[in-house]
Amino acid sequence: MKKKTAKKIGILTSGGDCPGLNAVIRAIVKIAVHAHNIEIIGFQDGYEGLIHNRFIPLGSRQASGILTIGGTILGTSNIATPYRYAVKEGKKIIYKDVSQKAIANYKRNKLDALIAIGGDGTLSAALKLKKDGLNIVGVPKTIDNDLSETDWTFGFDSAVTTATEAIDKLHSTAQSHHRVMIIEVMGRYAGWIALFSGMAGGGDVILIPEIPYRIEKICAKIKERQKLGKRFSIIVVAEGARPVGGEVVVAKIVEKSFDKIRLGGIASRLADEIERRIQIECRATILGHVQRGGTPTSFDRVLATRYGAEAINLVLRKNFGRMVALKGNKITSVPIEKAVKKLKLIPLNSGLIRSLREMNVSFGD
Repeated sequence: MKKKTAKKIGILTSGGDCPGLNAVIRAIVKIAVHAHNIEIIGFQDGYEGLIHNRFIPLGSRQASGILTIGGTILGTSNIATPYRYAVKEGKKIIYKDVSQKAIANYKRNKLDALIAIGGDGTLSAALKLKKDGLNIVGVPKTIDNDLSETDWTFGFDSAVTTATEAIDKLHSTAQSHHRVMIIEVMGRYAGWIALFSGMAGGGDVILIPEIPYRIEKICAKIKERQKLGKRFSIIVVAEGARPVGGEVVVAKIVEKSFDKIRLGGIASRLADEIERRIQIECRATILGHVQRGGTPTSFDRVLATRYGAEAINLVLRKNFGRMVALKGNKITSVPIEKAVKKLKLIPLNSGLIRSLREMNVSFGD
């Protein structure tokens, strides 16, 4: 009789949610159960569940009918992390290393492996757990598409589609009222959503974190369009965009979070600054978490399913400490350590940027 390489696997979804998470869960569970008779448990609310041993069994019934559902049936947390866990003592928030609790729960449940589905923060914690002796496999998830060593992260295409649809709707009202419409999308350090949705939605100005802008250049672009008889303009701006020599716009501070700063409001600031300089009405729209919600696109459903299938294969091959990745159209895997070493920013010599400049799109510089 052939010896099984794994009997029980845990999975968790951590960090910001996005469309496609349930598609990954579904693929992992279905392949594990039907092809290999492997038991699957899902830790609830990301690393919070691993730390406090909160989980649910995942079988065919739990994986049924979830392919098209946004979010994650396991829940998630972008605050809990085993190596810097926020605890309130009195009126102060202090951080403790509770990784031994997480490791103990992994062992208590007699897991052969843990599949961590998440972005940079999730996989950085997974890498530490791997170095502490756990069998870890990572799956890249982030709407920002800023994880290195993979061409695409699932969730990105869905977010771009949502943003593009919003731009399309704002385009018609901008044209009707002869206004400047400023659409703020997510992207703290990397402007992939702004770049792709701006291109797909016909943005006249695209502002990304990688290229600091000058307000004078933006106003000049609007005036240039006015002289050509174009009485409206569309500006797509990433939340992390900032002026030359200036800072990002902070919406709030979340004390318990590992990364306390929450961005938001650059669109409103731009609208005020443009109206003060030129006589044209501006309106700001912040898409916010609508980009994280809803049904995943067909591209993300397929990519997430392929990622889930490869994650199981990595476990069966005992190829731990790796993250599944997309290179061209091929599913492969890379060391988690390389994937989280640095963020994948838009190269300034990007062919997309060059093409948009040739089409007379402004990047505010």
